[in-house]
Amino acid sequence: MTSLRIGPRPFLFLCRFTLATVMFNVATGAAVRLSDSGLGCPDWPTCAEHHLTPPLKVHAVIEFGNRVVVFVLVLACLATVAASFLRRPARPDLRWLSGGLILGVIGEAVLGAFVVSSGLNAYVVMVHFMVGIALLAVAVLLALRAGHGPGRGTVEVTRGALWMTRALLALLVIALTAGAATTGSGPHAGGRGAKRIPLALGDMARIHAEIVLVTGVLMLVLLWVLWHSNAPAHVQDAGRILLAAMVVQGVIGYAQYFTHLPALLVGIHVVGATMVWSIALWFHHTQLSHGHQAAEAAEAAGADGSRSQDLADLPRDSAPSVVRESA
Repeated sequence: MTSLRIGPRPFLFLCRFTLATVMFNVATGAAVRLSDSGLGCPDWPTCAEHHLTPPLKVHAVIEFGNRVVVFVLVLACLATVAASFLRRPARPDLRWLSGGLILGVIGEAVLGAFVVSSGLNAYVVMVHFMVGIALLAVAVLLALRAGHGPGRGTVEVTRGALWMTRALLALLVIALTAGAATTGSGPHAGGRGAKRIPLALGDMARIHAEIVLVTGVLMLVLLWVLWHSNAPAHVQDAGRILLAAMVVQGVIGYAQYFTHLPALLVGIHVVGATMVWSIALWFHHTQLSHGHQAAEAAEAAGADGSRSQDLADLPRDSAPSVVRESA
């Protein structure tokens, strides 16, 4: 950072740190629910009555630990937004996506307060989780787009493959929603006395599994379409990685169900859901080529951004003399 200006590489690092913080927030949120620590801190924003820090009890410490992660996430998002305006060369698309981080964090904070005040209502908890998934999507897209030059890029696959990929993303959102509802109807509602979704766990798990199976079939068809249409090798490789992640996630899902939902396996399954969602967004992104030249141009502009801006601010008749002096 020089003269309050940030180049593309430091900004990309900050975006990746924010992405890691978002994923860690989802993981710690799952730990709160699975350890029945949802009401470990019964007040908001303090932990208990007028005490900000928690008492030395397991549930309170776990719940408060998640709040600390949220605090770090807020700081990371604010820093990313500020950096998006200091970045050179300027990128309006990165500024808009950074703003989306702030909206997501505000939504998470407001819903977090409602989760506590509602006594861990399963529907509120489910919405809270899905807002976290939306926040994760924004963080992934920001980190991906910060890694190359501006512009939407050139589509490298057939139109049919691109639309199938978008349909796959939509199905994954439905599967994530059904998975959150399944957890809400099961034993891990976050704490004693928490209101659960009034549906049989077996029925909800069956619905979730059927959606996942349909998504898996679509993924296989999509891979065949990519292979048959001679799609670039890196796109097909990304698709295979996504399929492998989906298979592993499915195996964990069936294992947790048939072992009567041990908390550790359920937690791994939640983290796996965030991984599958992130890989799916990356897979979609690989289908758009931004070219190496665009990325190199952005890096070069960032390295010399302050000099270029200084020249641009000078009157037109004085700029050539400055160039001659620097030469």
